[in-house]
Amino acid sequence: MTMGDLYVSRTDRGAAIIARQDPVVYEGGTYADALDSEKIESYNRDGFIMLDGVFDETEVEGLLDEVKRMSLDDEIAGMDEAIREPGSDAVRSIFRVHELSDRIAALARDPRLLHVARQILGSEVYIHQSRANMKPGFKGKEFYWHSDFETWHVEDGMPNMRAVSCSVLLTDNNDCNGPLMLIPGSHMQFISCQGETPDENYKKSLRAQEYGVPDPLSLQMLADQGGIRQMTGKAGSVVFFDCNAMHGSTGNISPWPRANVFMVYNSVENALNPPKYGLKPRPEYIATRKDFSPLEPAESTSVVA
Repeated sequence: MTMGDLYVSRTDRGAAIIARQDPVVYEGGTYADALDSEKIESYNRDGFIMLDGVFDETEVEGLLDEVKRMSLDDEIAGMDEAIREPGSDAVRSIFRVHELSDRIAALARDPRLLHVARQILGSEVYIHQSRANMKPGFKGKEFYWHSDFETWHVEDGMPNMRAVSCSVLLTDNNDCNGPLMLIPGSHMQFISCQGETPDENYKKSLRAQEYGVPDPLSLQMLADQGGIRQMTGKAGSVVFFDCNAMHGSTGNISPWPRANVFMVYNSVENALNPPKYGLKPRPEYIATRKDFSPLEPAESTSVVA
């Protein structure tokens, strides 16, 4: 066990629920002014917000075309960054998309996203992780319940809950095609998970997670207290959610594909330490370590270029 660790997980002890010790919105939400006070209050309370219509139809079409192009690119398909669905060769996720695509690099720096992250985290930010998530019709598999921070804390050495995830909807996310599900208020409790982590766990966990999975009793308690909310919305909407918010999604057996671009903004004041318990650092395409430089806002407010 690491002395002084506020969020101990995956040791030889049983599961536990630990009260959050970090703010949700830093610096009182005054570092930037992208969100009004009502939205900041909602994010602080629930651990997430959805912003409708951030990107227009033309912008969404360009981004979706780019994600489709990347998923069909043989060179990218041969990279470790391309994660396959369990039991098939279908591409589940492509990581490091903000470095593999100029268009998505511009998206990561788009002021409509970047300033929201800066306001919530109360500082300058960098990209900790990015990926395109594809959930094709009829065969897209589920993502089981988890808190991202639990994994990032243990396997990447992220010190504190000072990161925000941003999901840009590139297709309509409806009740049937496996939308993101979040448990309101769950970000205020850290679920300490059971099971010691094997080396190179990411090789399996990115396809189907086994370690860092919360126990059923803790999940029941969180859901009984907060309920479960499906983040359904039109393409072009954006979901921001706290790094410790409990979330997951069901499989997609509908005919309608679901595609999102997912980026994690981390505070430059929350740069990674070594992973816990002597684990080897995960690859750079999963967790940025080489460069924690602040992102500069893109000059254009369009990602169509």
